[in-house]
Amino acid sequence: MVKQKQAALDVLFAALADPTRRAILLRLVEGAAPVTELADPLPMSLPAVSRHLRVLEDAGLVAREREGRVHRMSLAAEPMLEAVEWMAAFGRFWEHRLDGLERFFASRPERPGDEEAR
Repeated sequence: MVKQKQAALDVLFAALADPTRRAILLRLVEGAAPVTELADPLPMSLPAVSRHLRVLEDAGLVAREREGRVHRMSLAAEPMLEAVEWMAAFGRFWEHRLDGLERFFASRPERPGDEEAR
């Protein structure tokens, strides 16, 4: 189960690593769209966009619906929840570290001239 979760995170982060795929996801936040509409603003061919969409599908981040010849894509953000939970552990780590730093500075006695350094 742990290895399966790790593999899913690897696929998810690999999919999110590309700026084109992130741009597609941001567009899909607004709502479902046909593949041609997603491809229109991108500086690449329709087959290249389709390859990016396939990576997003494999990561579970988008869903495809076919209406005749039109392929409509929609956002499936649920897999991102696992990534957010994974990153939250690091948020707690940094929060703890920054709290320690705050305590350190709060415990320092004020010295003349400290106000000028700010």
